[in-house]
Amino acid sequence: MAETDKEKLRTLIVDDEPLAVERMQVLCARLDDLLVVGTASDGAAALRLVEALHPDLVLLDMTMPEVDGLSVARELAKHDRPPAIVFVTAHDNYAVEAFDLDAVDYVLKPVKSERLERAIQRALSRRDAGTRPKSEWLDELWIPHRSELVRIETAQVFRIDAERDYVRLHVEDRSYLLLQTIAGLEERLDPAQFIRIHRSTILRRDRIKGLRHDGLGVWSVELDDGEALRIGRTYLPKVKAMAGR
Repeated sequence: MAETDKEKLRTLIVDDEPLAVERMQVLCARLDDLLVVGTASDGAAALRLVEALHPDLVLLDMTMPEVDGLSVARELAKHDRPPAIVFVTAHDNYAVEAFDLDAVDYVLKPVKSERLERAIQRALSRRDAGTRPKSEWLDELWIPHRSELVRIETAQVFRIDAERDYVRLHVEDRSYLLLQTIAGLEERLDPAQFIRIHRSTILRRDRIKGLRHDGLGVWSVELDDGEALRIGRTYLPKVKAMAGR
């Protein structure tokens, strides 16, 4: 094998749609950093080929019959040296689960050449940086926005509000909607960084300036921007404990 081939990301394409595989092969052929070593049309075949070919990267369809993309990723995560995963899917509602599995990226179909190239650069950066320690908590979120997903570090989020089956993530001077329940997201956030103060609200701890008693047993948190938010009775003991009370 040529020395230049050794430096490339050995890549396995997994998709149950032949036309999608063909299109991805064409896109990959245009990228100098990739070497496609195989393709698979279902999850079970993907797992067998990973064992046989030892790819550096798997471009993995999310929705496949029987063994889907998430199941494949969970199995690969058990390996001592798992390949990097880039999910490629027409569905944007699995982003939280995908990054809970330490995926490198999450690319929406139809895949654009420049979007795939950004995903590959992320995979290369991950490889060059070495294997990062797997955190118990989410450190980034990918939010559907227009025709792609936007990467947001959880450290950038200062407030989360529930809106039925969605949560609204507040980041600096804008907000994003994510299809995820507030309870489900709370389980994935570092409790040292975030605290739930109400059934509909999670705050980043360092944005809380103080607590205020409004009478008749009602308490509020004061934020660093001067806003006051009511604390739900269920969450009051935990919030008081944070303040050492």
